[in-house]
Amino acid sequence: MTQRNVKIESKVGLHARPAAMFVQTAARAAGDVTVAKRGGGDPVNAKSILSVLGLDARHGEEIVISADGDGADALLDELEALLSKPEPEQA
Repeated sequence: MTQRNVKIESKVGLHARPAAMFVQTAARAAGDVTVAKRGGGDPVNAKSILSVLGLDARHGEEIVISADGDGADALLDELEALLSKPEPEQA
C-alpha cells in the first residue's frame, strides 16, 4: 500500500465540500483507499463520506492517505492536490 502525509489547507478542514470532493475522487479508485489523522487513530475508508467526516480533520492538521492497486500514486497525487488548496473550487 502506498501512502502519503498531507497537510489540510482548506479553512474548513476536511468537512462539507472538501470532504465530498475527496470522497468522490477516492471512490474512482479500484483498490482500497484509507485516511487517518497523522500520529494517531485508526484509518477509515476514504470512499465513505461519514467515515471521512468522522475524522474531524481540521485546517493545518496532517493526515495519512493510503491507496493500493494500479494508479495508487496518481490517485494520491490527485487527493493531495485537492487538500492543498486553501478553498475548494466551485463545481
